Amino acid sequence: MSVRALWIISQEKGDNVSIRFSRRFPTVEHRAKCLAGSSHVAVPEDSTVLQLLLTELGLADPDKPYVVLRDDCVHQQRSPALELHVEGPVKGTLWPVLAISQGPLILACLPLVDAVPYPRPPLSSLLSVSQGLTLLEGLQTFLCGSGTKPDIEGFASRLSMMPSVLLQVCPLGTPLDTPQLGAPATSALSTPAGTQKQPAWRTGQHRGRPVVNVALAEMVRSMQYGNPSRQDLWDVYGTVTCKCEVEGVLPNVTVSLTLPPNGSPLQDILVHPCVTSLDSSILSASSVDDCDGSAFSGPYKFPFSPPLEPFRLCSYTSQVPVPPILGSYQLKEEENQLRVLVTLKLHESVRNSFEYCEAHLPFFNRDQMGSVDVKVSFGQLEVSKEKNLLVWVLGQKFPKSREVTMEGSISFTGQLPGPTDPLCTERTAYIKLYFKVPDLTLSGCCVDQHSVQVYSSTKPRIITSRELQSKDYFIWNSTGAAPVCSGRMML
Repeated sequence: MSVRALWIISQEKGDNVSIRFSRRFPTVEHRAKCLAGSSHVAVPEDSTVLQLLLTELGLADPDKPYVVLRDDCVHQQRSPALELHVEGPVKGTLWPVLAISQGPLILACLPLVDAVPYPRPPLSSLLSVSQGLTLLEGLQTFLCGSGTKPDIEGFASRLSMMPSVLLQVCPLGTPLDTPQLGAPATSALSTPAGTQKQPAWRTGQHRGRPVVNVALAEMVRSMQYGNPSRQDLWDVYGTVTCKCEVEGVLPNVTVSLTLPPNGSPLQDILVHPCVTSLDSSILSASSVDDCDGSAFSGPYKFPFSPPLEPFRLCSYTSQVPVPPILGSYQLKEEENQLRVLVTLKLHESVRNSFEYCEAHLPFFNRDQMGSVDVKVSFGQLEVSKEKNLLVWVLGQKFPKSREVTMEGSISFTGQLPGPTDPLCTERTAYIKLYFKVPDLTLSGCCVDQHSVQVYSSTKPRIITSRELQSKDYFIWNSTGAAPVCSGRMML
């Protein structure tokens, strides 16, 4: 197995995206050209690869509602083996481009496929795909360590070592520390079972201190109208992500999710294929059906044999009685000005401790902002006249009253037109909330550190975490028109 090219990409909050490191292997590229012949597609410049990769991953042009290569229903993303459609004098498709991400980092490589490009061989038959993912996962561990985010100084130091690291672990584009075809991956290790066989999807084994990291993240969406004729909508969905660094050919791990005594049962549960067994009652709860008192309410046990890379163990939905932040938004036209009145209230069931909390108020289809006379009762107000945007930074806590207000007037007397949006015409306007609350879930679901069971010869370190984050959290102007969904919000 060999690699034609490799890239390390850094993205911070989706704004500043750049290739921090890249390496191409000319000898491997020459072999690829000989194999493909006239259908060979050369690896383009790094800037082109970056744009194509971000588009394929759905990270390019987040403000555009529709991008053909990203959103067309004909397009099927097959992560982590992606297709990059190269335009220009030599058109063609680069496949399979492997990509994995962790925090702000994206690692990608283009392995050499030792087969004719057409007809395209199935992924399951390509050893280069599994070994390429193993290489990326090893580099990811080197750059990030055991944490979810690399520290800035440590990352910069490790990144500067990448040329020498690749020279040792991947000389001339051929990784050394991956299982070779025909050689058993467990030849150097004896297993208690004796006849236990390395599964095809697990391309290597972890060596070192065992660590199991289980992260529970819940997302809350909301559409609030402040109008009796329109029903406010909200929903919650959660994901459990695991990274298991455990020794053994086929280690066994069990993770349990628990709910508080008065918690609503989890619904629409989907699990990773590595889960070995599951109670049928766990999968029977659906948000489409009416929930009754006999629904299974936990604990939810998931026994599995984990892959080496981070993976999504399960996902679920949950019905909660109220959204975490209730809002009211009113706009009124007064003498070529807009009067703004906003009220936000944090529900008493939500812990008043945020990692961040911001309210964005965009204004579309108007001239650029002129004078802005707006006061807030709490937090700081940032004004971007070029973008016609108010950003209300609430910080990490609401006041003791748990209620904040914004009031004032805005004139749009700039010389240039502001941003446009086909939906937000006249007084159709919204507030979008961005927030994250650590160590909290709206459903009350949690992973008890002591409930994680690992059947291994050495006791692993168990790390658990949970968080609540906003996703498409809108508060619409109650004095204007607004898009309305006829039913519950669908996932």
